[in-house]
Amino acid sequence: MQTPRISFEFFPPQTLDASFRLWDTVQTLAPLKPGFVSVTYGAGGTTRKLTHEAVTTLGANFGLNVAAHLTCVDASREETLAIAETYAEAGVTEIVALRGDAPKGAARFTARPDGFASSIELIEALAATGRFKLSVGAYPEAHPEADNPAANVAWLKRKIDAGASSAITQFFFEAETFFRFRDACEKAGIDAPIIPGILPITSWSGARRFAERCGTTVPQWLDEAFTAAHRDGREELLATALATELCDDLLEGGVEDLHFYTLNRPHLTRDICFALGIVPEVSLQNVA
Repeated sequence: MQTPRISFEFFPPQTLDASFRLWDTVQTLAPLKPGFVSVTYGAGGTTRKLTHEAVTTLGANFGLNVAAHLTCVDASREETLAIAETYAEAGVTEIVALRGDAPKGAARFTARPDGFASSIELIEALAATGRFKLSVGAYPEAHPEADNPAANVAWLKRKIDAGASSAITQFFFEAETFFRFRDACEKAGIDAPIIPGILPITSWSGARRFAERCGTTVPQWLDEAFTAAHRDGREELLATALATELCDDLLEGGVEDLHFYTLNRPHLTRDICFALGIVPEVSLQNVA
């Protein structure tokens, strides 16, 4: 089985302690030589400035290929494209283009009259600049605002046709979920790479809440496994084993790329990568 290409998602720090955690995360995972790392926006675009600072710092100081998240939330078209321009000037060539979550307190996304109405419009505008390689989000299960899973496939097709060259999925807990989605995408004529998003479970209660918010199915066996592991103090061991098994199943099914949602907590992601045979590159000078 071939060693997969990997990438990591980080989020920008909003406190001093969070800054230290991000830099620890980067220093722990950068030696694994990811193909790229992405930096998120907060809900409602609340970390826009922090995201820009993190993107430029990671690229300049760590030599990482950084993909910046960019959303449609709470900004005009002009403001959004100006942000993209600052990324281009900083040497960023990859953007993860997303509609974005609704601002805090809002029930659902509502476009500004002078803003992009959807991720499709954002992708089209960014593609027209000719300056970026664009990735988009994909939902292997029904998006909370979608009528059914088929609507997710149709929407992804529109995003690829608008100018995106790859997609990264929301996390899921069973490999068959991804394979069903991949098959449906192929049937719909989507030939762009679809990268599975992997969530190492650092907290089962947190992961479960996140799953409920984004429409990810939680298998009963997984609930039972973490209940037993919590009782025995083996949650981290279980999380590592389950994520490694999920990745193994995906790789056996032909997947070549894995994208890890690190939550800026690197050690579980690192251990999973080690288990998959991905190890830090060592300079000969360091072992002399």
